[in-house]
Amino acid sequence: MRDVAVVGVGMTKFGKYQNTGIKELVCESVQEALKDSGIEKKQLQAAYVGNAAAGAITGQHMIRGQVTLAPMSIDEIPIYNIENACASSSTAFNLAWQAIATGVHDCVLVVGFEKLYDEDKNKSFLALESGLDVVEYQTYFADVERRLGLEEQIFKEGGVNRSRFLDVYSFLARRFMDQYGLKQEHLAQLAVKAHKNGSLNPKAQYQERVTVEQVLQSGDVSYPLTRMMCAPIGDGGSAAILCSASMAARYTSHPVWVAGSLVSSGSIRSDLDLSITKRTATKLYETSGVGPEDISFAEIHDTTSSAEIMYLVELGFCGGENAVNCIEQGYFDIDGKLPSNPSGGLTTKGHPVAATGVAQIYEVVLQLRGQAGKRQVANAKIGMTHNGGGLLGVEPAAMVMHLFKR
Repeated sequence: MRDVAVVGVGMTKFGKYQNTGIKELVCESVQEALKDSGIEKKQLQAAYVGNAAAGAITGQHMIRGQVTLAPMSIDEIPIYNIENACASSSTAFNLAWQAIATGVHDCVLVVGFEKLYDEDKNKSFLALESGLDVVEYQTYFADVERRLGLEEQIFKEGGVNRSRFLDVYSFLARRFMDQYGLKQEHLAQLAVKAHKNGSLNPKAQYQERVTVEQVLQSGDVSYPLTRMMCAPIGDGGSAAILCSASMAARYTSHPVWVAGSLVSSGSIRSDLDLSITKRTATKLYETSGVGPEDISFAEIHDTTSSAEIMYLVELGFCGGENAVNCIEQGYFDIDGKLPSNPSGGLTTKGHPVAATGVAQIYEVVLQLRGQAGKRQVANAKIGMTHNGGGLLGVEPAAMVMHLFKR
């Protein structure tokens, strides 16, 4: 296997762009990545494009990569369209990494984009619903609850006024809180951290600092979650350029190396403690030779503040019994022991579904180069990205993790 470097990254500011199309979102992020890398378009040998919901929102169900890249004259080369829900672009990155590591290509482009915002929120929520089993909808949900031996109904009825994913996250949050003694205020503290980090990120959808009281009073979603604890709906694009070591040496003096990359899939299980995050992390640590104690910071798939702390525990960064102390003592702050989501994470940077995975990589690359400005993690040497997609039972249907080193 050959060494693989990330030589260029780009992304749009995440937000709600009613009058901006998918071509514009892709163009902006790709042009920034090309400029950052010094690579010319004609040197790209393949493109891997991740998108999840363009069909539901814009009607562009097929050839999304070709349609969005052709206006920039990125054509004729192999263009691979990848859909893996929220993990679409991180999955695309894994495939691109494999292609270079195995000698198939020397220089490739990875893109993630999403046009999810619509004035009719139900349209956006219904697009997200396809990240679940829509064919065996009620039977499937009832079977999950039966397998878990639950008296509580996780999946609520009564119309779609929010992402149904949040019903699952709120159930898991309550279980985690009961198990380890967390209070709703602890989740609010994580949201405050996220907004503080987001305020330092010019690409973030939300850039205002908030207080614990503001988070708690921001509107109930599904207890214990409030609006400010949940990732917003939005649009955006992200891009990265990968090269072999020999080619990277000609274009950059500060390459960021891929130290590990792994994709796994979820299962419908009755053991809530054997999560896909734990399983994937264990394999990644074993294959890369990097452990949680070696990692300088991490970009976590925090669709909710509760998900952030649950994932941090499952990744081995904090024991569940220490979760309260870690939150209260600022363990996950930018200047803490293990900075989590210096970008602001999904809850404040935004979560345009398929753009999220490469946007996490964008942040890691800036951090490892020492180019993250006011949110820079001191002495960052190894960074992790953790990106889930869809829902199978009560865990992500897809999980993608990457490790990077300078």
